[in-house]
Amino acid sequence: MIRGLRGVASLALAVRFVRFGLVGASGTLINLGVLALGQEWLFRAIADPGMRLNASLALAIGTATLNNFYWNRRWTWGDREAAHAKPLPLQFLQYVSASGVSITLQFVLTRALALWMHYLLANMAAIALAAAVNYLLNDRLTFRFLRRRADG
Repeated sequence: MIRGLRGVASLALAVRFVRFGLVGASGTLINLGVLALGQEWLFRAIADPGMRLNASLALAIGTATLNNFYWNRRWTWGDREAAHAKPLPLQFLQYVSASGVSITLQFVLTRALALWMHYLLANMAAIALAAAVNYLLNDRLTFRFLRRRADG
């Protein structure tokens, strides 16, 4: 019986992680597209390459974060009561706070790796490393199971 429950829990975790990965993949495509758009078109008037990359990264990461919050709330953790029990602005603030660690990690890694490789490759590597941190923090904080208090 216990082994069967563990199997169901493992399957549920695997499905949730696959969903998280698919949402993350969509965010990655958005991130890379907006990053390239910022670098090559929107911010090309910024002469300093470092400043242009900073502006492009800020826009790319922000856009991808909004996309990922929407789909993770609706699809990845949509079965959890916590996904809908809180006011949307509060939950978005929690999501951004929890994701802030991985966003910072992505930004710093991209800047460091871009010294040795193309900025898009650097960004892809940074996204991959930050994804695990993002999943764990949001699973444990933003969309955690809500424990019901016993009445009485």
